[in-house]
Amino acid sequence: MAHDRLDETFRSELDALTSAGTAKGTEKVITAVVGPQAGLGPRYLLSGEDGEFLRMNSNSYLGLSRHPAVIDAEERACREYGTGPGAVRFISGTYQPHIDLEARLAGFHDREATAVFSSAYAAVLSTLAALVTPETVVFSDELNHNCIINALRMTRPKRREVYPHLDYEGLDAALVEAAGSARRAIVVTDGVFSMRGDHADLSVIAGIAARHDESYPENVVVVVDDSHGVGAFGETGRGTEEVSSGMSDVLIGTLGKAFGVNGGYVTASAPVVEFIREQGPMYVYSNPITAGEAAAADTAVSILDSGEGRELLVHLVRMTERFETGLVDAELETIPGPHPVVPLMVRDTKRTADLVDHLFRNRILATGLNYPVVPKGDEEIRFQVNADHTPTDIDFVLEVLTGF
Repeated sequence: MAHDRLDETFRSELDALTSAGTAKGTEKVITAVVGPQAGLGPRYLLSGEDGEFLRMNSNSYLGLSRHPAVIDAEERACREYGTGPGAVRFISGTYQPHIDLEARLAGFHDREATAVFSSAYAAVLSTLAALVTPETVVFSDELNHNCIINALRMTRPKRREVYPHLDYEGLDAALVEAAGSARRAIVVTDGVFSMRGDHADLSVIAGIAARHDESYPENVVVVVDDSHGVGAFGETGRGTEEVSSGMSDVLIGTLGKAFGVNGGYVTASAPVVEFIREQGPMYVYSNPITAGEAAAADTAVSILDSGEGRELLVHLVRMTERFETGLVDAELETIPGPHPVVPLMVRDTKRTADLVDHLFRNRILATGLNYPVVPKGDEEIRFQVNADHTPTDIDFVLEVLTGF
């Protein structure tokens, strides 16, 4: 079928995105990785580019994606079970490594049960699709991740309330105002907010939920997506719950960031997890991660929960502090905090693009974030510190930034 007019429409819209400076642009293709050497962390080779690049935009916070034990676990399971699951979980796509991983994650988070998904995005969509009913009112932080926003667009709650970012008085007032209007209340928030590196205070949120719990016949349920927190945040890597000394009722995490593999998961009470297995659309109708990925993730969690993992977390904290201190000393605006997402607030679309280009010319990969990914006036470069960065790497980035 001809679709020339549709093609022309898309060309015009793509041109508009490019002119506005909000287009993602051509994807950079990594062709090889050069391992750490001579006091430097890993470097990356890109298709069509000369030289080696330092990566400052990776979610692999602990550098576990290239850990020999993680790679070996995936290779062994792949040889034993094959490269793909061949079916969704309830048909014949559940393998022993999936069960082992779910048990390890439940123990790691001190929960009764865990269900693994193809991604954290799929886990969020499925969890909220299963939990939200026409007799549910949902309260969502205004800076929640796109996966939460889209999940709430998919569902049909009785009411959706968006409260100002980290405004707990506003959340408290909204729960009071909605009392008696629905059987169930869900408070959903990011743990670590991926664009800014700040985090929710789950002890406060849990306290607010407890105060209003009797006003809702099916409870006030706290759902937290801590994909950027788990593995990269807290003394033992247990994320925002550990840092803020508060527990969620339903915790969602990813295997694709600090754990360095692929996939996502939800962990909660056994009845909640079993219900999500039955009713979560991306669990029921989509293939899981492979048995190899599950085995690799299981190994990554075991590394984190060991002395080696503690050492990686300590080094990650030191590199994050070194980078933040350097930004402040250079009188560059950031949002200080303990998480390795370190935003450089530029607050201008063109200047953000120019600074990203400057970094790229100096062989540094960094990501600029503009509207509508972030609000207008909050344009930034999101730097992400990893445990395989060295002091020399951090100082090099600071030198390049101050030379702009």
